[in-house]
Formats: sequence, C-alpha cells, structure tokens
Amino acid sequence: MKNIIGHILLTAVSSLMLLACGGSHDEIFRSSCEFARYFDIMGDDSVVVISPDGTRDTVVFAEPVSRIVCMSSTHVACLSAIGADSLICAVSGVRYISDSSIVRRHSAAAGNMPADKKIDLLPLYDIGYDNSLDYELILSLAPDLLLAYSVSASEPQYIIKLRSLGIPVLVLHDYREEHPLARAEYVKLFGTIAGRKGAADSLFAHVRDNYLSLAACAHDGHARVLMNVPYSDAWYIPGTSNYMARLVSDAGGEVLGAEPGVSGSGIISLEQAYSLSVHADLWLNPGHCSTRGELAAMHHLFPSFGPLANGLPIYNNTLRANSEGGNDFWESGAVRPDLILEDLLNIFGKKDDVPLHYFIRLD
Repeated sequence: MKNIIGHILLTAVSSLMLLACGGSHDEIFRSSCEFARYFDIMGDDSVVVISPDGTRDTVVFAEPVSRIVCMSSTHVACLSAIGADSLICAVSGVRYISDSSIVRRHSAAAGNMPADKKIDLLPLYDIGYDNSLDYELILSLAPDLLLAYSVSASEPQYIIKLRSLGIPVLVLHDYREEHPLARAEYVKLFGTIAGRKGAADSLFAHVRDNYLSLAACAHDGHARVLMNVPYSDAWYIPGTSNYMARLVSDAGGEVLGAEPGVSGSGIISLEQAYSLSVHADLWLNPGHCSTRGELAAMHHLFPSFGPLANGLPIYNNTLRANSEGGNDFWESGAVRPDLILEDLLNIFGKKDDVPLHYFIRLD
C-alpha cells in the first residue's frame, strides 16, 4: 500500500480511497454506532468520519493498512487494545505515551537499548508535535495513513501541509464525543482500519455491557464532587454533558458547579470554588498533586477548602502517570471507561481496601 491516494487535497488511490466529502450528519444512515456521533462504519471496509460541523469523509479500505502514524495517545490505545499496535510506525510525543510496547520500540529505534534486548522489535519513531513536526521523517516512513485529531472547528496548518505533501490524513473527532462509551466505541473504527473488526466489536461489547451494568448499580446523589484546581489561573468545571461529568454522574455523583447541558467547561473564580468546597464530599483530580500537603501548598486558601479542612477524601487520576506528564487515564482509559467507572463507584462508596485502576488517594 505504498501509493495510497485519498483525502480532499490529495490525488486518488488504490487501497485507501476517499469517496465523498460534504453533506450533513443527519443524511447518514446510522447503523453501526450506538453512542459515537462523529463516525460510522458501512459494511466491512468503509469508515465515515463526521465532523462536528456536519461534513463527512468516507474512506474505503480495500485492504487493511500496514503502517500507521498516530498523533493521539488514544489512537495508540485503540490499536493496542485489539492487538494491532505493531501497525504503528510513529507517534507524536512518545514521552507522553504509557503503552510499554510503544516505549520499548522507540527506545530500540533510538539506540537506547542493548542489541540483545531489541531483537524482533519493530522500530518506532517520534515525529514531533503539531506545527513542529518532522516532515522529512514522516515522508521517509511512507505511512499508509496518518491519524490526527481535532478539538476545534478550524483545521490546523500542519494537517494542511501533510496533505500537500501527499500524506494520507484521516482526522478523527473522538475528543469531541461526550459519552464515555462514545469514545470507547472508536475501537470499532480502528478494527475496520486494521482488519480486526471482530476483535474490536467483541471488546466494545464487553466494555459497553460492563459499563452499563456498573452504572445501573450507582445511587443518585451519592457524592458531591469538587473537581480540578486552577490551570493557568482559570478554574475549569466540566458541564453536565462533559465527558468527565458524565463519568461522575454515571457513578452516582454530582460535579459541583457544573453548568446544565454544557458539554465543555465553565470557568469559576477561586471564591466560587471555595463556596462549592464547603458542600463537597470529596475532591477529585487536583492537578499534579500526589499528597494532601502538596495540594495545601498550591494556594494559601486551599487548607480552608472543605475536603482539606474537614479531612474528606481527595483522589487524583494519576496512578498511571509518568514522569514526563503522560497519563494512561487519558490513553487506555478512553478505551476502558468501565474501569474508570468502577474506580469512581469504589471511591464514592468509600471502599478504601479495593485496588483502583487509574486513581490514587492523597494521604
């Protein structure tokens, strides 16, 4: 699959082909996705990617791809979850990747591993970030497909340049999905791309059933949650339709200060956060902090916040974070929201003796 053509600004091809662009989301017959809004699968070999503004790309895979560049760690997680991580030839920002196989393969390619340890390890490269991509390296790798992501309506300049160089790019919008199971459902898209549709469908069915079964056990209003800490002087609180707030809600909790019906995040003042903290049963995801002392030292007012002042539980989603700032909560957790939900149910239920998958308790 060396001569792939396809995608709006590229010329046409052999085994990966863009069939159509444009049209509205509502025009698509939705037969395969239960939760995801921004993709669909037609038959065994066609993927429809739908942008939040309603336009769509239809891509036909006449044969599975064999060389993939992943710009997002969640895409790495999807391929790894269905046993197709060997197809990844490069990633963006390997130091933020948690997958041990990917890290080992990059170490071998970079010459940071003894020769006897890298036998049979497929080389894997780091192409850099966004507008600082190593375009020469990408061209030399001759990928069948580069998977990018979008968090806004405008298309980044680096994607435009990649396409102008003849690199087949598929932009996914998984970060714009609100329901945790919608993000997990992208594993089915990767199953089609990698020729592992059966494995992907089976995995998603397991995750879905486990998630819904756990959610059915939750008790409404079980926990009032203070969420986050200031980031660049702004304290973000997810709206009730936001991914994180949905996880908390499905576990029977309530994010204090969450704006109803909002899928993004609102900004509150430190004073508003203090007022909310008085009503909190626990504090969740307080930045980089791993101890209560670190959290108390972040701001002189924090020791008077409810959970710290009253000795209430504080948990962070950093159990699988690495020293470079990568966090498996946002990597494999995107594929396994059922495990995140299980953690939250145990946290809200004050089951301190149960091992957690992604969270740590701050002591």
